[in-house]
Amino acid sequence: MFVPDRIWPGIADGTRQSPVVDRTKDPEGWFRAVYADIPLTTQWDDGSHTGDGIGKTPSSSSSQPHMVFSMLADLDVGDGHRVLEIGTGTGWNAGLLAHRLGDENVVSVEFDPGIAERAGENLRNAGLSPRLVVGDGRKGHPGGSPYDRVIATCSVREVPGAWVEQTATGGLIVTPWGTLYGGEAIVRLTVRCGTAAGRFTRSSAFMRLRQQRADRPPHGAYLKGRTWPADGAGRTTDLSPADVGGWVEQFAIGLQMPGAFWSVERYDDGTYTLWTYSTDTHSWASADYVPGADSFAVVQSGPRRLWDETEAAYHWWEGQGRPGFDRFGLTVDSDGERAWLDSPDHPVPSAG
Repeated sequence: MFVPDRIWPGIADGTRQSPVVDRTKDPEGWFRAVYADIPLTTQWDDGSHTGDGIGKTPSSSSSQPHMVFSMLADLDVGDGHRVLEIGTGTGWNAGLLAHRLGDENVVSVEFDPGIAERAGENLRNAGLSPRLVVGDGRKGHPGGSPYDRVIATCSVREVPGAWVEQTATGGLIVTPWGTLYGGEAIVRLTVRCGTAAGRFTRSSAFMRLRQQRADRPPHGAYLKGRTWPADGAGRTTDLSPADVGGWVEQFAIGLQMPGAFWSVERYDDGTYTLWTYSTDTHSWASADYVPGADSFAVVQSGPRRLWDETEAAYHWWEGQGRPGFDRFGLTVDSDGERAWLDSPDHPVPSAG
C-alpha cells in the first residue's frame, strides 16, 4: 500500500542498490522485494533522476522493515503519546504510528513536496490521516509541541536544537546519527531541562537530512595542480588502511577527527589508496594499501597530520576494548554535542 511501482532494492548489510524492479513489468519480483527485509530506494537525486539506471545519490526510500520496527521499539510509544516524525517518505512509518496512537497524535514533516503528496495519498488509501507538514525537518513543527516522542527516518550529523526544545521533559528522541568521516548508529536520547542524552542502540545507514548533507571539497582542491606527493612528507605505517574501513571503526575515528573525511582510489591489481582530507582543504594524507603487506606507505601534507590522527583514533578505540556502538553515547545541550564512551563522564577524546 505504501511502496511505489518502481523501486531499487537494497542490500541489508550495505548501502548499494540492485537494478530497478518495476511492478508493471515484474509483479512477482516487485512483491518479493517489497516483502523482503531490505531497504528500497524510491527516489534518486532529489527527484531529478530519470530512467531505469541507478542514480548518483539515493534521496528517499522505504526503510528495511527490521530497522523500522527496531527503531519503533526504541521509541517505546504509549497510549496518548504525541509523536513528531522527521522524514515522511512513503508514509509507512507515519501510518504505523497513526494506527497505534491515532491520527491526531502524529505529525510528520517532509521536505520534498512531491514525496509528501504521494505519502498523503498512500495514507488516505490506508484509511489514515496523521498531520503531514511540508517543511524543513530541522525546525520540527512547533505548532504541535510538546511531543512525547520524536523520531527521524533520515540521519543527522547534529541533532537540531528545535527537536530538543519541542520534546517534553522525560520524552525521547530516536534518530540515526553519524559523523562526517563515516559510520552511523541509532541514538536514543532522553530530554530533561533542555538537555538530551542517551546511548546508541544499533548500527544504521540512512540517507542524510538534506540540509545536513556534507559538502566535500574535490580532490583537486588539495594538491592544487601539483603532482603527488607535492609537498607531502612520507613515512610508513603498520596500521593497514583496510583496518579502518569497518562501520564501527569509521564511527569511532570520526568522533575523534571532526572536519575530516576520506575517499578511496582503487587500482586494477587490487591495491588502493586511502585519501583522508580536512574540510578546510589545508591538509591531506594518502595511505597505500597492498594486499598481504605488513607496512604501508603514507604521505601527509598540511597543518593536520591526518594519518597520525587516524592512527591515534584507531589505537584509542582498540585500547578501549574495540567497543561497539552500544557503548557510545551522546549529550546534546546549548553548548553543542559531546560523544562519550560508557558514561558522560568519559568523553571521547580528540585525536588531533
